[in-house]
This record gives sequence, structure tokens and C-alpha cells, in this order.
Amino acid sequence: MPVALITGCSSGIGRALADVFKHAGYEVWASARRAEDVAALAAAGFTAVQLDVNDGDALRLLGERLNTECGGLDVLINNAGYGAMGPLLDGGIEAMRRQFETNVFSIVGVTRAMLAVLRRSRGLVVNIGSVSGVLVTPFAGAYCASKAAVHALSDALRMELAPFGIRVMEVQPGAIDTSFAKNAGHEAEQLIGEQSPWWPLREGIRARANASQNNPTPAASVAADLLKAVQQARPPRLLRLGNGSRALPLMAWLLPKGLLEKVLMKRFGLSRSL
Repeated sequence: MPVALITGCSSGIGRALADVFKHAGYEVWASARRAEDVAALAAAGFTAVQLDVNDGDALRLLGERLNTECGGLDVLINNAGYGAMGPLLDGGIEAMRRQFETNVFSIVGVTRAMLAVLRRSRGLVVNIGSVSGVLVTPFAGAYCASKAAVHALSDALRMELAPFGIRVMEVQPGAIDTSFAKNAGHEAEQLIGEQSPWWPLREGIRARANASQNNPTPAASVAADLLKAVQQARPPRLLRLGNGSRALPLMAWLLPKGLLEKVLMKRFGLSRSL
């Protein structure tokens, strides 16, 4: 039975992936941070793991456990992440650091901890990026930067892991029907305050936090398409899934930069002087 480890399975894409991989016959190791989410995953029949993806000791122990109990790892899906919303200078360095720790540094940490078991199975690493790493928008600068970094490190890892028979695929979802917007909105509300120079533009910040829920694609559909790609003899290097996942990068590529910035500034209320 092939083995898959999926991080960030409490809800959304992660939980949908766990479901479709289990249904396809994989032994799914599904991780989450909160104890109640781990209990729900265990009740659903997964090998549930309580895991902070930035905890190096926990990752090392998980790698050893996978080696002992499974002898290898066929698919690693680095899915854990969140969206930090709001003006870059309001969040500052600390917000940027938290965003990169979860969305970027954890990919390196998890993959490094699983290297031995991936080598034994000549496995596949799947990194969940975003079209936001291609089309950068205001009020999501930290998130966009983190996903652009995911793209760069996926390309580097693909070349560096090739000698070991380990493949790397990056997935860039568009608008997906998950709790992302709710969580992003919560993140934004923590920053929005009357002391901010951007306080008069707060509705634009809220609009950006909710942008991912404009005609979203169901998470189950995205998970099913990702499974099909994983099961190909030669999985694609880059997979774009969901509403806007092709149109938005195309717009970023075709439109002159100045025009694109004007469109985005108007969309999120930045066209007037303060």
C-alpha cells in the first residue's frame, strides 16, 4: 500500500486531499496542530499526527516513525499554510516572519526530515503554492511573497533531489472553497485599526482578504485533480487548479506592469490619495 503524508489536514484542501488519497488506496498520515482536529482525523480512519510543522524535534521523530512503521514515503504533500493579510508595514517584520515560517521554512524543514524515507520509496514531494505568488496584489504582500518563495524553492528542490530519484511538483491553486478567506479575514482584522495610516482604506483590505471566495472551486474537485496528477507516470512540474489559476497568471504576464498595478489599486481602493 502506498503511503502519503499530508500536512495541514484540519480542513480545506488538506482534508479533501486526505479523503481522496485514502479512497484511492493510500495509507494516509494526516497532520494537524490542534488536538481536536487530530481526534477528528483519527476517527475518520487516518493515521492522525499532531504536528507543528515548525517543530524540528517533532519532525525528526515523525520521520523515524514513518521509517519504522512504513519503511518509506511515496508522497509528501506540504500543504500547511495560511494567508497573512493587511498592509505590509502594519504587520511589519514579525508578521512577515510568522508567514514565512509556516508557508516557506516549514517546507524545507518537513522535506528535510522526510528525506530518508522519500529516498527509500523514490517518492514525490508536492508543494502547495498559489497563483498569488505570480500575481501580486496589495494588502497581501507577505502572503504573495511567501508563495513566490515556494515557487523558487520548489524549482531548486526539483533539481537537487533528482539524483535521489525524488520528484517535486508545485501546485498553484486559484480560488478554492475553503476556510482560507475566513482565516485571512481574521488575520486582517487583527491589524486593521484606527492607528493605521491605511484605516480609511479598510474596506479594500477586507475585500482582498475575501477575494479567494469569488466563485471558488470546491476543494474536493481540486483534490481529485491533484490525485490524478500524482498518479501519472511523469507528474507535471507545475499544476494549476481552480478558478482563476490560469487566467490570473496570464493577466500578470500579458498586461504592462503599470496598467496591472492601476487595475489592482482601483480594485482594492488605493486609487485615491490620503
